[in-house]
Amino acid sequence: MALFFTSDTHFGDPRVLRIDRRPFGSLAEHDLALVQRWNERVGVDDEVWHLGDVARGDRARVEDLLARLHGRKHLITGNNDGPGTLSAAGWASVQAYAEMEVDGRFLVLCHYPFRTWNRMGKGAIDLHGHSHGRLKPATRQFDVGVDAWDCRPVTLDEVLAARRRRASN
Repeated sequence: MALFFTSDTHFGDPRVLRIDRRPFGSLAEHDLALVQRWNERVGVDDEVWHLGDVARGDRARVEDLLARLHGRKHLITGNNDGPGTLSAAGWASVQAYAEMEVDGRFLVLCHYPFRTWNRMGKGAIDLHGHSHGRLKPATRQFDVGVDAWDCRPVTLDEVLAARRRRASN
């Protein structure tokens, strides 16, 4: 089983094509590409933490979408997650914030980036979305949103390796 993180998929939301300048000709193309890229990375037995702003639409639409996406899915709620997303069957859990340990690293998960977070001074890592890849990187703080990761979920190791590559250049 692998563990993935993602955020800000905004399925069914036409604003992402305009505001975020995602490279798709239509919303249908956008949604299909994101589902394909998700399922290329995530296996049915993997776990995904989605850090908010999943989809626009009613409960039935969101449930259909979740059924098409591989993995056991957890939702950290975002500012654009409406009642259809929050109440949809298909989530293993729904909460505004979570903390966990992965491979000996303490993680803080929230849709929003923090200036400070729990155990920050002890090496804790903040994973977030919301900023669509536009924030200046901060120490041990990482945007896991699709705009920062070629429209795909990522592992913690991939996130940390990318920061190391940038630091060495």
